[in-house]
Amino acid sequence: MTKIKNNFILVFALSLILVFSLVAIANAKAQNGQLNAEEHRSKVANFVQNLLQVADREGGIGEKVRTIAQEQNQSADTTVQAVEKVRNRSGLKAFLIGTDYKNIGTLRSEIVKTRNRLEQLKREQEKTENDADKTELQNQINALEQEQTKIEKFIKDNESKFSLFGWFVKLFNR
Repeated sequence: MTKIKNNFILVFALSLILVFSLVAIANAKAQNGQLNAEEHRSKVANFVQNLLQVADREGGIGEKVRTIAQEQNQSADTTVQAVEKVRNRSGLKAFLIGTDYKNIGTLRSEIVKTRNRLEQLKREQEKTENDADKTELQNQINALEQEQTKIEKFIKDNESKFSLFGWFVKLFNR
């Protein structure tokens, strides 16, 4: 009986070590190349600053561009907070129940809002008569689209993480 008990304890301990090792490996892979929240905040701040400069120079579209820049700045704060919450989820919790679906939903919502702002900027760019301002607006649109791509990849990577009971949690988060 003691031998069976010792074998059970050994198998159980090895199983726990294996599970925690898998969680650590999964977290290391997830952190590698992931979206950096502070880098995102910095790039959006540059985007906003450049747009505000264009808004100050441009005549009729200036106020609309300024509004878009301010909305995107607010969106960046929400996005950064959501990214940090998803990234800071404990490895064991992510392994057992999956990623932070609430904040992934927040990121998806911000992506849609940003797409709408990008469309507005493109319409305002068409109205711009100054070629230098058109070029600057296009550069800023491209920069924001690149950030959007990073966020979309971040979402995809976090949704595709393995979890034991993630399928069950997803049923209630729909």
